[in-house]
Amino acid sequence: MVVVDYQHDFVEGSLGFPQAKLLERVIANKIADYRHAGHEVAFTLDTHNQDYLLTQEGRNLPIPHCVKGTLGWGLYGIVGSSALETDIVIEKPAFGSMALAQLLQKNQYTSVEFAGLVTNICVLSNAVIAKAALPEAVIVVDASAVASYDEHLHNAALDVMEALQIKVLNP
Repeated sequence: MVVVDYQHDFVEGSLGFPQAKLLERVIANKIADYRHAGHEVAFTLDTHNQDYLLTQEGRNLPIPHCVKGTLGWGLYGIVGSSALETDIVIEKPAFGSMALAQLLQKNQYTSVEFAGLVTNICVLSNAVIAKAALPEAVIVVDASAVASYDEHLHNAALDVMEALQIKVLNP
């Protein structure tokens, strides 16, 4: 299970949106289910520095967010409090994570499920990276456990993922 960027700034902070908060219990329940089944849980953290506005992303999205060490960078709510020290945490400076790809290839998982934020940006990027890293694995995105600030882009991203043979549950 990979929980993508369920961080304060995407839920209630500078880039927060109402649908993000609605995922809190859904994602927490998925984490509990995965743990109960003896599976690993990983978290990605969108991670920026104070110079964010000087980066390409910052020039295109000039809203500081997820600056390392700030409240906005931390995991949100009960999802955050459910994280264990033994969980995998990947800090990523971009939408997709090559470190996640390396982890997936190293462990040769047969299936990986994604939940979190934002469907059409970081969830899409990392699910596609996972599919490329593990072409024979079942890559899953539960539509009820991901959200976007834009419903049209959320649905379009789910459609694109399905076209890439990523299994979309609860579309």
